Formats: sequence, structure tokens, C-alpha cells
Amino acid sequence: MNDFNRGYARSIPADRADMSVDAGLRSFMLGVYNKVALGLVLSAALAYLTGTFAPIRDLLYVTQVGADGVTRAGGMTILGMIVAFAPLGLMLISGFAMRNPSPRSSGMLYWGLVSLIGASLGLVVLMYTGASIFQTFLITATAFGGLSLFGYTTKKDMTGFGSFLIMGLIGIVLASLVNIFLKMPAISMIVNVLGVFIFAGLIAYDTQRLKMTYYALENDHVGQGVATNYGALSLYLNFINLFQFLLALFGDRR
Repeated sequence: MNDFNRGYARSIPADRADMSVDAGLRSFMLGVYNKVALGLVLSAALAYLTGTFAPIRDLLYVTQVGADGVTRAGGMTILGMIVAFAPLGLMLISGFAMRNPSPRSSGMLYWGLVSLIGASLGLVVLMYTGASIFQTFLITATAFGGLSLFGYTTKKDMTGFGSFLIMGLIGIVLASLVNIFLKMPAISMIVNVLGVFIFAGLIAYDTQRLKMTYYALENDHVGQGVATNYGALSLYLNFINLFQFLLALFGDRR
């Protein structure tokens, strides 16, 4: 799939995109951030629903009630596993099916993925305390704002840095798959720490890439509509992954 089909136009030099006061760019980025924010609200609502509403929770998760009366996750049902892996399947299918995405189809993809990911986050609600989830979310939101601002304002071209981050992401995915069988706490710790740094960097990188995309598609309103949805998806996924890695490192389990 080419760059445009991922919601990005071909990159242009970073100094070409150094136009922070451009009203059109502000409007474009505001559209992206609004979708990310609404996506996070929807995900939080679905996570709370699937993690606390017993009729739905019990369809997705195997739960255990401890001696303290607290309900904890004991595993996932078959339906829960389907919901958890559905976002990956949907992304793979869309990569082949959506060769020339429209704003409507890319928007449907975004909200479909956000809904599925939100539903699967009920496991987080069952694993960690509410206070821990809330505190980690605030930390993630603060970090996201600062990192995205850096990516938006920096004059340094982050293309090479982004390629390095993608390689690191592939590495931690492979390490995580291997550790499913090895179950070594040391590897989990390393993956979590690296995950925080990688997704922190990707937030800044994807923000700059969106900025450059806007100028490459300056007179293409349809292309900008697609880029808004794919850009929101990239930043949303970065936020969710950063949140989960931080929670794994510092969160208090039930």
C-alpha cells in the first residue's frame, strides 16, 4: 500500500512544513486531534462497559472473585479473543480492500477500530485499579500533548528517526511474541520500557508527518479528509500503546 493509501502523501522537506501559524494547517490538525479525543472517549466508555457490566463482561472474560470481594480477570473467552484480535484483522483486510480510500471509508475504518480496541480494553479495567488507570491516563495525555507539540514545532526532519522507531517497534513485537512462550519477567520489563520510548517518539514523528502531509495535499480536500482519519488513527494507536506500556510499568494491579 502506498503512502497516500495510508493517509499520508509523499514526504516533503521538514523546513517546507515549518509554517506553524498557517490557519489551514491549524484547522487540519484540530480535526485530527478532535477525532483522537472523541476516539479516546468512546474507547473509555466501551472499556468501562465491557469491564464492569456483568452480562457483557462475562461474554468476553473469565473472571474470578477474590477473598476481598474484588472481581479480577482470569482469562479471555473465545469471543473475547476474537474481539481482541479483530482490530489487527480489520487493519490487514483494509490494507488490501481499501486501495483508494475515501474520507467516508477511512472514517468508518477509524471508528470501527476505535470501537473494537475500546471493547477489548475491558481487560485493563479488570486488571488494574481505577485510580491507577486514571492517573496513568493523565500522565499519558500530558506526555502526548508535549510530544505532539514538539513534533508540530520542530524544524528538524524526523524521517530518519521515524524509520529507526519503526524498526524498534518490530523488535518489541517479536520479543513479545517470543516471551509468550518463555514468560520471562526481565524480557517483559525491557519490552515495556522500550515500548514507552518508541511510542513517545512515534507521537512526535507522526505529528510532523501529518504536518508535512497537509502541505503536500494543500489543494486536495478529498486527500486531506483521508489523511485526517488515518492521522487520527496513528496518533490514537500511539496514545493507547503508550498508555498500556506505562500502565504495565507503574500501574497498581487489583
